Amino acid sequence: MGKRAPLILSAAFVLLLLGGALWLYSYDQGRKDTIAKGVTIAGFDVGGMKRSEATALLQRRLADKLERPVVVVAHHHRFRLSTQRSQVRTDVGGMVAEAVDASRQGNLVQRSWRALTGGEVHKTIALKLSYNDRAVRSIVRHIARRINRAPRDASVTPSAGGLDSVPSRPGMALQGNDLRDRIRHALVTPHVSRRLVAHTRIVEPAVTTSQLADKYPWFIIINRPAFKLTVYDHLKPKKSFTVAVGRQGLETPAGLYHVQDKQVNPSWHVPNSDWAGDLAGKVIPPGPDDPIKARWLGIYNGAGIHGTDELSSLGSAASHGCIRMAIPDVIQVYDWVPLGSPVFIA
Repeated sequence: MGKRAPLILSAAFVLLLLGGALWLYSYDQGRKDTIAKGVTIAGFDVGGMKRSEATALLQRRLADKLERPVVVVAHHHRFRLSTQRSQVRTDVGGMVAEAVDASRQGNLVQRSWRALTGGEVHKTIALKLSYNDRAVRSIVRHIARRINRAPRDASVTPSAGGLDSVPSRPGMALQGNDLRDRIRHALVTPHVSRRLVAHTRIVEPAVTTSQLADKYPWFIIINRPAFKLTVYDHLKPKKSFTVAVGRQGLETPAGLYHVQDKQVNPSWHVPNSDWAGDLAGKVIPPGPDDPIKARWLGIYNGAGIHGTDELSSLGSAASHGCIRMAIPDVIQVYDWVPLGSPVFIA
Protein backbone atom coordinates (compact mmCIF):
# COMPACT_ATOMS: atom_id res chain seq x y z
CA MET A 1 0.00 0.00 0.00
CA GLY A 2 2.83 2.34 0.82
CA LYS A 3 4.37 1.87 -2.60
CA ARG A 4 1.07 2.45 -4.43
CA ALA A 5 0.16 5.67 -2.60
CA PRO A 6 2.19 8.03 -4.78
CA LEU A 7 0.65 6.49 -7.87
CA ILE A 8 -2.81 6.88 -6.46
CA LEU A 9 -2.12 10.47 -5.50
CA SER A 10 -0.70 11.19 -8.94
CA ALA A 11 -3.70 9.63 -10.62
CA ALA A 12 -6.04 11.60 -8.38
CA PHE A 13 -4.22 14.80 -9.18
CA VAL A 14 -4.40 14.08 -12.89
CA LEU A 15 -8.08 13.29 -12.61
CA LEU A 16 -8.57 16.52 -10.69
CA LEU A 17 -6.77 18.48 -13.37
CA LEU A 18 -8.76 16.81 -16.09
CA GLY A 19 -11.96 17.46 -14.23
CA GLY A 20 -11.04 21.06 -13.66
CA ALA A 21 -10.15 21.49 -17.31
CA LEU A 22 -13.40 19.90 -18.39
CA TRP A 23 -15.30 22.14 -15.96
CA LEU A 24 -13.50 25.25 -17.25
CA TYR A 25 -14.18 24.22 -20.84
CA SER A 26 -17.83 23.58 -20.04
CA TYR A 27 -18.06 26.87 -18.14
CA ASP A 28 -16.44 28.79 -20.99
CA GLN A 29 -18.65 27.16 -23.61
CA GLY A 30 -21.68 28.09 -21.57
CA ARG A 31 -20.64 31.73 -21.77
CA LYS A 32 -19.75 31.88 -25.46
CA ASP A 33 -22.84 34.00 -26.17
CA THR A 34 -22.40 36.16 -23.05
CA ILE A 35 -21.00 39.65 -23.39
CA ALA A 36 -18.27 40.55 -20.93
CA LYS A 37 -18.69 43.30 -18.40
CA GLY A 38 -17.35 46.68 -19.50
CA VAL A 39 -18.55 46.35 -23.11
CA THR A 40 -20.83 49.09 -24.50
CA ILE A 41 -22.58 49.35 -27.86
CA ALA A 42 -23.47 52.80 -29.18
CA GLY A 43 -23.50 54.10 -25.60
CA PHE A 44 -25.60 51.25 -24.16
CA ASP A 45 -24.10 49.04 -21.43
CA VAL A 46 -24.55 45.44 -22.56
CA GLY A 47 -22.07 43.85 -20.16
CA GLY A 48 -23.26 40.52 -18.73
CA MET A 49 -26.05 40.15 -21.31
CA LYS A 50 -26.65 37.20 -23.56
CA ARG A 51 -26.51 37.79 -27.32
CA SER A 52 -30.32 37.61 -27.54
CA GLU A 53 -30.78 40.03 -24.64
CA ALA A 54 -28.40 42.59 -26.12
CA THR A 55 -30.07 42.23 -29.52
CA ALA A 56 -33.53 42.84 -28.03
CA LEU A 57 -32.28 45.83 -26.04
CA LEU A 58 -30.62 47.48 -29.04
CA GLN A 59 -33.58 46.81 -31.29
CA ARG A 60 -35.99 48.37 -28.80
CA ARG A 61 -33.94 51.33 -27.66
CA LEU A 62 -31.85 52.04 -30.75
CA ALA A 63 -33.00 50.56 -34.04
CA ASP A 64 -36.72 51.19 -33.52
CA LYS A 65 -36.00 54.85 -32.78
CA LEU A 66 -33.55 55.35 -35.60
CA GLU A 67 -35.68 53.59 -38.19
CA ARG A 68 -38.45 56.20 -38.03
CA PRO A 69 -39.37 58.92 -40.55
CA VAL A 70 -37.95 62.42 -40.33
CA VAL A 71 -40.45 65.28 -40.61
CA VAL A 72 -39.35 68.73 -41.77
CA VAL A 73 -41.51 71.81 -41.25
CA ALA A 74 -40.63 74.62 -43.65
CA HIS A 75 -42.61 77.83 -44.04
CA HIS A 76 -46.01 76.34 -43.11
CA HIS A 77 -45.36 73.22 -45.21
CA ARG A 78 -44.71 69.73 -43.88
CA PHE A 79 -42.35 67.28 -45.58
CA ARG A 80 -41.72 63.65 -44.66
CA LEU A 81 -38.61 61.55 -45.28
CA SER A 82 -39.85 57.99 -44.84
CA THR A 83 -37.75 55.06 -43.70
CA GLN A 84 -38.34 53.45 -47.08
CA ARG A 85 -36.82 56.45 -48.86
CA SER A 86 -33.97 57.04 -46.42
CA GLN A 87 -33.21 53.28 -46.27
CA VAL A 88 -31.98 53.57 -42.69
CA ARG A 89 -30.53 50.27 -41.52
CA THR A 90 -29.14 49.73 -38.03
CA ASP A 91 -26.75 46.76 -37.98
CA VAL A 92 -27.81 45.39 -34.58
CA GLY A 93 -26.58 41.89 -35.38
CA GLY A 94 -23.18 43.12 -36.47
CA MET A 95 -22.71 45.26 -33.38
CA VAL A 96 -23.73 42.46 -31.01
CA ALA A 97 -21.44 40.01 -32.83
CA GLU A 98 -18.55 42.44 -32.39
CA ALA A 99 -19.38 42.71 -28.69
CA VAL A 100 -19.38 38.94 -28.31
CA ASP A 101 -16.08 38.65 -30.19
CA ALA A 102 -14.53 41.30 -27.96
CA SER A 103 -15.73 39.34 -24.92
CA ARG A 104 -13.85 36.23 -26.10
CA GLN A 105 -10.48 37.94 -25.84
CA GLY A 106 -7.73 35.84 -24.22
CA ASN A 107 -7.47 32.06 -23.70
CA LEU A 108 -9.87 29.76 -21.88
CA VAL A 109 -8.23 30.29 -18.51
CA GLN A 110 -8.07 34.06 -18.89
CA ARG A 111 -11.71 34.27 -19.99
CA SER A 112 -12.91 32.04 -17.20
CA TRP A 113 -10.86 33.81 -14.55
CA ARG A 114 -12.16 37.17 -15.78
CA ALA A 115 -15.73 35.96 -15.61
CA LEU A 116 -15.33 34.33 -12.19
CA THR A 117 -13.64 37.35 -10.64
CA GLY A 118 -15.88 40.02 -12.22
CA GLY A 119 -13.19 41.37 -14.52
CA GLU A 120 -14.04 43.67 -17.40
CA VAL A 121 -13.22 44.06 -21.05
CA HIS A 122 -13.01 47.75 -21.82
CA LYS A 123 -14.51 47.86 -25.31
CA THR A 124 -16.65 50.58 -26.87
CA ILE A 125 -18.43 49.58 -30.05
CA ALA A 126 -19.56 52.41 -32.30
CA LEU A 127 -22.97 52.63 -33.88
CA LYS A 128 -23.17 50.75 -37.17
CA LEU A 129 -25.77 52.37 -39.37
CA SER A 130 -26.31 53.10 -43.03
CA TYR A 131 -28.73 55.31 -44.98
CA ASN A 132 -29.24 56.61 -48.49
CA ASP A 133 -27.68 60.05 -48.61
CA ARG A 134 -29.12 60.63 -52.08
CA ALA A 135 -32.57 60.59 -50.47
CA VAL A 136 -31.44 63.27 -48.01
CA ARG A 137 -30.14 65.51 -50.77
CA SER A 138 -33.26 64.86 -52.84
CA ILE A 139 -35.74 65.93 -50.15
CA VAL A 140 -33.72 69.08 -49.42
CA ARG A 141 -33.86 70.01 -53.11
CA HIS A 142 -37.60 69.32 -53.12
CA ILE A 143 -38.15 71.54 -50.09
CA ALA A 144 -36.07 74.30 -51.68
CA ARG A 145 -38.17 74.18 -54.85
CA ARG A 146 -41.35 74.46 -52.81
CA ILE A 147 -40.42 77.34 -50.54
CA ASN A 148 -37.70 79.32 -52.29
CA ARG A 149 -39.02 82.62 -53.65
CA ALA A 150 -37.02 84.92 -55.84
CA PRO A 151 -36.91 88.58 -54.80
CA ARG A 152 -38.84 91.07 -56.90
CA ASP A 153 -37.18 94.29 -57.95
CA ALA A 154 -39.15 97.51 -57.79
CA SER A 155 -40.07 98.89 -61.20
CA VAL A 156 -42.02 101.77 -62.65
CA THR A 157 -43.75 102.08 -66.03
CA PRO A 158 -45.12 105.42 -67.24
CA SER A 159 -48.44 105.45 -69.07
CA ALA A 160 -51.29 107.82 -69.89
CA GLY A 161 -52.84 106.89 -66.59
CA GLY A 162 -49.74 107.80 -64.60
CA LEU A 163 -46.82 105.91 -63.10
CA ASP A 164 -47.52 102.23 -62.69
CA SER A 165 -45.25 101.19 -59.85
CA VAL A 166 -44.47 97.64 -58.80
CA PRO A 167 -43.12 97.59 -55.26
CA SER A 168 -40.10 95.52 -54.39
CA ARG A 169 -40.51 92.30 -52.44
CA PRO A 170 -37.83 90.35 -50.59
CA GLY A 171 -37.27 86.74 -51.53
CA MET A 172 -36.70 83.70 -49.36
CA ALA A 173 -34.14 80.92 -49.62
CA LEU A 174 -33.82 77.64 -47.75
CA GLN A 175 -30.58 77.18 -45.84
CA GLY A 176 -30.00 73.90 -47.63
CA ASN A 177 -26.58 72.94 -46.26
CA ASP A 178 -27.77 73.45 -42.71
CA LEU A 179 -30.89 71.33 -43.29
CA ARG A 180 -28.93 68.50 -44.93
CA ASP A 181 -26.56 68.34 -41.95
CA ARG A 182 -29.43 68.34 -39.45
CA ILE A 183 -31.30 65.57 -41.28
CA ARG A 184 -28.14 63.46 -41.38
CA HIS A 185 -27.61 64.06 -37.65
CA ALA A 186 -31.21 63.06 -36.90
CA LEU A 187 -30.86 59.85 -38.92
CA VAL A 188 -27.84 58.63 -36.92
CA THR A 189 -28.67 59.96 -33.45
CA PRO A 190 -31.30 58.02 -31.48
CA HIS A 191 -32.22 60.60 -28.86
CA VAL A 192 -32.79 63.69 -31.01
CA SER A 193 -36.16 64.86 -32.30
CA ARG A 194 -37.25 63.60 -35.68
CA ARG A 195 -39.20 66.81 -36.25
CA LEU A 196 -37.02 69.54 -37.73
CA VAL A 197 -37.85 73.16 -38.49
CA ALA A 198 -36.03 74.35 -41.61
CA HIS A 199 -34.11 77.60 -41.45
CA THR A 200 -34.50 80.18 -44.19
CA ARG A 201 -32.87 83.48 -45.05
CA ILE A 202 -34.19 86.69 -46.58
CA VAL A 203 -32.97 87.51 -50.09
CA GLU A 204 -33.01 91.25 -50.69
CA PRO A 205 -34.04 92.59 -54.11
CA ALA A 206 -31.44 94.32 -56.26
CA VAL A 207 -33.70 97.39 -56.53
CA THR A 208 -35.91 98.31 -53.60
CA THR A 209 -38.89 100.62 -53.70
CA SER A 210 -37.01 103.30 -51.79
CA GLN A 211 -34.03 103.02 -54.15
CA LEU A 212 -36.31 103.44 -57.15
CA ALA A 213 -37.98 106.45 -55.56
CA ASP A 214 -34.56 107.98 -54.98
CA LYS A 215 -33.68 107.30 -58.62
CA TYR A 216 -36.82 109.14 -59.78
CA PRO A 217 -37.40 111.95 -57.28
CA TRP A 218 -39.33 113.86 -59.97
CA PHE A 219 -41.28 112.59 -62.95
CA ILE A 220 -43.65 114.36 -65.35
CA ILE A 221 -46.49 112.55 -67.11
CA ILE A 222 -48.33 114.36 -69.91
CA ASN A 223 -51.64 112.83 -71.00
CA ARG A 224 -52.34 114.47 -74.36
CA PRO A 225 -55.96 113.26 -74.82
CA ALA A 226 -56.83 114.47 -71.31
CA PHE A 227 -54.78 117.74 -71.65
CA LYS A 228 -53.26 117.00 -68.26
CA LEU A 229 -49.73 117.31 -66.89
CA THR A 230 -49.01 115.52 -63.60
CA VAL A 231 -45.87 115.96 -61.52
CA TYR A 232 -44.75 112.97 -59.44
CA ASP A 233 -42.67 113.40 -56.30
CA HIS A 234 -40.77 110.17 -55.47
CA LEU A 235 -43.21 108.17 -57.61
CA LYS A 236 -46.30 109.65 -55.92
CA PRO A 237 -48.56 112.16 -57.68
CA LYS A 238 -47.96 115.65 -56.32
CA LYS A 239 -50.17 117.84 -58.48
CA SER A 240 -51.95 117.87 -61.87
CA PHE A 241 -52.38 120.84 -64.23
CA THR A 242 -54.50 121.57 -67.29
CA VAL A 243 -52.36 122.18 -70.37
CA ALA A 244 -52.58 122.73 -74.12
CA VAL A 245 -50.87 120.33 -76.53
CA GLY A 246 -49.91 120.39 -80.20
CA ARG A 247 -52.65 120.84 -82.77
CA GLN A 248 -53.34 118.39 -85.60
CA GLY A 249 -50.34 118.17 -87.91
CA LEU A 250 -48.09 119.69 -85.25
CA GLU A 251 -48.71 117.15 -82.53
CA THR A 252 -46.64 117.08 -79.39
CA PRO A 253 -44.25 114.14 -79.87
CA ALA A 254 -45.12 111.07 -77.80
CA GLY A 255 -42.43 109.14 -75.94
CA LEU A 256 -40.07 109.27 -73.00
CA TYR A 257 -37.85 112.35 -72.81
CA HIS A 258 -35.92 114.29 -70.18
CA VAL A 259 -35.69 117.94 -69.19
CA GLN A 260 -32.69 119.05 -71.24
CA ASP A 261 -32.57 122.75 -70.40
CA LYS A 262 -34.32 125.31 -68.21
CA GLN A 263 -34.68 129.05 -68.76
CA VAL A 264 -36.34 131.96 -66.97
CA ASN A 265 -38.14 134.43 -69.28
CA PRO A 266 -36.68 132.77 -72.38
CA SER A 267 -36.50 134.14 -75.88
CA TRP A 268 -38.45 132.35 -78.59
CA HIS A 269 -36.26 130.71 -81.20
CA VAL A 270 -38.74 130.43 -84.05
CA PRO A 271 -38.45 127.10 -85.91
CA ASN A 272 -37.72 127.10 -89.63
CA SER A 273 -41.18 125.81 -90.43
CA ASP A 274 -43.83 126.88 -92.90
CA TRP A 275 -46.32 127.67 -90.17
CA ALA A 276 -43.91 130.33 -88.77
CA GLY A 277 -44.19 132.44 -91.94
CA ASP A 278 -41.95 135.52 -91.92
CA LEU A 279 -40.84 134.76 -88.35
CA ALA A 280 -39.16 131.50 -89.31
CA GLY A 281 -35.63 131.30 -87.99
CA LYS A 282 -35.85 134.51 -85.96
CA VAL A 283 -35.26 135.01 -82.24
CA ILE A 284 -38.04 136.86 -80.43
CA PRO A 285 -36.80 138.33 -77.14
CA PRO A 286 -38.92 138.30 -73.97
CA GLY A 287 -41.82 140.66 -74.20
CA PRO A 288 -45.35 140.96 -75.54
CA ASP A 289 -44.42 139.37 -78.90
CA ASP A 290 -42.82 136.38 -77.26
CA PRO A 291 -45.45 133.58 -76.82
CA ILE A 292 -43.13 131.69 -74.42
CA LYS A 293 -43.92 133.26 -71.09
CA ALA A 294 -42.17 133.10 -67.72
CA ARG A 295 -40.42 129.70 -67.89
CA TRP A 296 -39.09 127.13 -70.35
CA LEU A 297 -38.31 123.43 -69.85
CA GLY A 298 -36.90 122.02 -73.08
CA ILE A 299 -37.45 118.32 -73.68
CA TYR A 300 -36.84 117.39 -77.31
CA ASN A 301 -35.86 118.97 -80.64
CA GLY A 302 -37.25 122.43 -79.90
CA ALA A 303 -40.33 121.14 -78.07
CA GLY A 304 -40.81 121.96 -74.42
CA ILE A 305 -43.03 123.09 -71.59
CA HIS A 306 -43.64 126.83 -71.21
CA GLY A 307 -46.03 129.37 -69.83
CA THR A 308 -48.68 131.14 -71.89
CA ASP A 309 -51.04 134.06 -71.44
CA GLU A 310 -53.53 132.50 -73.87
CA LEU A 311 -55.44 130.84 -71.09
CA SER A 312 -58.35 130.04 -73.38
CA SER A 313 -56.12 127.56 -75.25
CA LEU A 314 -55.59 125.42 -72.16
CA GLY A 315 -57.50 122.18 -72.30
CA SER A 316 -57.21 121.94 -76.10
CA ALA A 317 -54.88 121.01 -78.95
CA ALA A 318 -53.76 124.53 -79.85
CA SER A 319 -49.94 124.76 -79.79
CA HIS A 320 -47.32 124.18 -82.46
CA GLY A 321 -46.01 121.13 -80.56
CA CYS A 322 -45.09 122.51 -77.14
CA ILE A 323 -46.89 122.03 -73.85
CA ARG A 324 -48.55 125.26 -72.70
CA MET A 325 -49.29 125.97 -69.05
CA ALA A 326 -50.72 128.87 -67.08
CA ILE A 327 -47.87 131.11 -65.92
CA PRO A 328 -48.24 130.41 -62.16
CA ASP A 329 -48.40 126.68 -62.95
CA VAL A 330 -45.26 126.60 -65.11
CA ILE A 331 -43.35 128.58 -62.49
CA GLN A 332 -44.30 126.02 -59.88
CA VAL A 333 -43.29 123.07 -62.08
CA TYR A 334 -40.04 124.83 -63.00
CA ASP A 335 -39.15 125.27 -59.33
CA TRP A 336 -39.87 121.63 -58.54
CA VAL A 337 -38.38 119.73 -61.46
CA PRO A 338 -34.58 119.72 -62.00
CA LEU A 339 -32.61 119.09 -65.17
CA GLY A 340 -32.53 115.45 -66.24
CA SER A 341 -35.98 114.65 -64.87
CA PRO A 342 -37.93 112.20 -67.08
CA VAL A 343 -40.94 113.44 -69.06
CA PHE A 344 -43.32 110.88 -70.52
CA ILE A 345 -45.77 112.07 -73.15
CA ALA A 346 -48.66 109.69 -73.81
